[in-house]
Amino acid sequence: MSSTPSRNPLPRRDHRPGLTRATPISTYRLQINGEFGFDAAAAVVPYLAELGVSHLYLSPILEPEPGSTHGYDVVDHDALNSEAGGREAFERLSDAGRAAGLGIIVDIVPNHMTVPQETYLNSQLWDVLRHGRASQYADWFDVDWEAEDFKILMPILGADLDTALTNGELAVAHDGGADSTETVLRYYDHELPVRPGTESLDLPALVDAQAYRLAHWEDGQTDLNYRRFFDVTTLQAVRVEEDDIFDATHELLLELYREGRIDGFRIDHPDGLADPGGYLGRLAHRTGNAWVVVEKILEGHEELMPQWACAGTTGYDALLRVQQVLTDPTGTETLDAMWAEIAAPERVDLGDVIIAAKLQVVEEVQAAEVNRLLRLVERVLPDTDLEAARRALTALLVSMDRYRAYLVAGQRPARSQLVVLAQAEGRARDRLDAGDHPVLGQITQLARGGRPAGGLSGPDAHEAIAEFVTRFQQTCGPVMAKGIEDTAFYRWLRQTGANEVGGDPGTLSIEVDEFHAYAEERLEHWPLTMTTLSTHDTKRSEDVRARLAVLSERAQDWQDWFAEARRMSARLRNGLVDPETEYLIWQTLVGTWPMTPERMSTYLLKATREAKTHTAWVDGDEPYEEAIVAFATALIEDPDVGAHIQRWVDQTAESSRAFSLAQKLIQLTMPGVPDLYQGSEYALLTLVDPDNRGAVDYDEHRIRLEALSEGALPQDLSEAKLRVVTTALRLRREHPEWFVGRTADYLALDTGSPNAIAFARGGTDGPAAVTVAAIALHRLRNSGGWQDEHLDLPAGDWRDLLSGNEFTSVEGIPTGDVLGEQPVALLVRR
Repeated sequence: MSSTPSRNPLPRRDHRPGLTRATPISTYRLQINGEFGFDAAAAVVPYLAELGVSHLYLSPILEPEPGSTHGYDVVDHDALNSEAGGREAFERLSDAGRAAGLGIIVDIVPNHMTVPQETYLNSQLWDVLRHGRASQYADWFDVDWEAEDFKILMPILGADLDTALTNGELAVAHDGGADSTETVLRYYDHELPVRPGTESLDLPALVDAQAYRLAHWEDGQTDLNYRRFFDVTTLQAVRVEEDDIFDATHELLLELYREGRIDGFRIDHPDGLADPGGYLGRLAHRTGNAWVVVEKILEGHEELMPQWACAGTTGYDALLRVQQVLTDPTGTETLDAMWAEIAAPERVDLGDVIIAAKLQVVEEVQAAEVNRLLRLVERVLPDTDLEAARRALTALLVSMDRYRAYLVAGQRPARSQLVVLAQAEGRARDRLDAGDHPVLGQITQLARGGRPAGGLSGPDAHEAIAEFVTRFQQTCGPVMAKGIEDTAFYRWLRQTGANEVGGDPGTLSIEVDEFHAYAEERLEHWPLTMTTLSTHDTKRSEDVRARLAVLSERAQDWQDWFAEARRMSARLRNGLVDPETEYLIWQTLVGTWPMTPERMSTYLLKATREAKTHTAWVDGDEPYEEAIVAFATALIEDPDVGAHIQRWVDQTAESSRAFSLAQKLIQLTMPGVPDLYQGSEYALLTLVDPDNRGAVDYDEHRIRLEALSEGALPQDLSEAKLRVVTTALRLRREHPEWFVGRTADYLALDTGSPNAIAFARGGTDGPAAVTVAAIALHRLRNSGGWQDEHLDLPAGDWRDLLSGNEFTSVEGIPTGDVLGEQPVALLVRR
């Protein structure tokens, strides 16, 4: 029996007749912006329907700041993205989707709005800046008014205010605002309202009389008195925990939902909200329990809060397990040894790197947020030593091992969340001198919502405690995200493909049984959760990570190759290039080759600035940045180095191809609703944004899909991957009962080998589809290939939709007969 794919036309399935409000069977993420608007999305609907997806999954569609490429900088909740075509174009997209049987899932940004340079674009913020606390929108934004004498700090100046006035950089104009007739204050491109009644004051007095205080941009790092998204001062938090604000910010989206033009939602950054569970409950009530997933990073064995009214997460937990189960652990010690030799002593241990990074984020990046928390501490504990309180609060924030605990002021806390705080307190004690332990206990008590011993009572203290509960949790998330994913993961570079959002780079691999247990648990508790491999936020695309996973599989070969690479490049190296960044460069090159100097330069500047070791976004080291860019450019342009990189890519191509196809098939058939990021049905070798947000050549994709559908054999990895994707998606669409929801079954199958994973999916009639994938192909080849291993295939007649091969199983079948020379198989009972 041949195991080579035959000329096997892919099954064509009728598209679903008409749109239903059913749970998505699969989704396809599209990045909507001025360059790729709603009409452009409508144009690719026929291709996506043919591919097999059930729902389009759109990045935020509300009106963003002009020129936005991502949509998370919302300025108007009452309008759709005008640069993308506005409501009329969106309705054309919706109609095109309906005609093809595709629904629409939309990304919601409830946590924040943008602070645009032309502030009138955000009409609510404009009104608050104009009238201050008297504004009808004063409660929209999360502002600590008393901290700035009832003003909002606006850190937009390039110097202090006196300098800006002396240099004539501030001016009053009378042609501003939305209708070009208002009196405004201008600072270069920034435009701000003028409080009514102050128009006739001289400039210094007018500036002083406003409801905002202009300040140097650096002052925002410590003095900012409004909550923001992470450390982005131009993204101001919105208080959607209030019913009227929730209604105002969601009215248009809910109207489109009621009209049937939207079918479900993805919630951006729920951990930033005052009460994520309450928000989700309110959304479920308004929609009648729409399908909703949340962008929630689950750390370690953390579980999503079971009472949340949502279908699950956006899938980073699935990404992690799929990658780990396919990664060969045998090279871990060699990779450890290499990193220990390369890295500075303080960067060898991942745990040490994470603590140092989180500490830096608390003390520098989140200084304004920490200061706000300390003001609350002082309101409850006016006699406390504020420096001791700062040390204790810092230690507690650093010691949190997840994005937050879920406690709501005035509500009885869940025991599991109290345990989270207690464990963090225990770790914090180990980081503090004994003299600071009492104040740590007081601050932990505040975080629980209790009044600490020695604390004041009364309405003001009660209000401050309730606010501390919320603000502490809202600060934990940025500390985790900026400390770990955006700092530590750019410093600790043992195997960079594991340094992913929601990742665990300290654990490269898990056993097959652990993956099966995870999948079974998802099916039992979160059967409609999303799964993913690539997103607009991943640090590296799934195919780059597949290439880098081979480093563990062929660690000794990698060590030898790297030594030769360093020898070859010695003449190109300069003294400013540090060993850690050079190691990052080499891993990036083998993961993305062929690479251009322009793409590499953009990535390296972002990576090294995020690492905050040799340079940074603020006060960067220009000579260092020029040196690493010059070095990377020289490597890319040197023909001998390029040939050396290409040899590695060629030598590992079979293994990385197997990894790419295996992870894709597993993701598409495991429990959950699989999402494909735009273009990832092809081999996609991209890095973190902006690299991963480029245009997709859908014309080429359409031509190749048509050829494969007519029976053409895959000619490269892109076509092999496209075949896997469309075969699995079409099967899901034809038989959603096998894959979607609790009625679908998941059965772990024994492959008789550590080099394969298999599981069956099906419904009430038993196993109907079986996924089989090879693990660590290089290890398999070195061990002599398939020997006497048998796949515990359920009895019956089976056909592999990818190869066309047919099998009959009574008590199993040789695993080698199923996979042969192919890394994956998708069997369907005949």
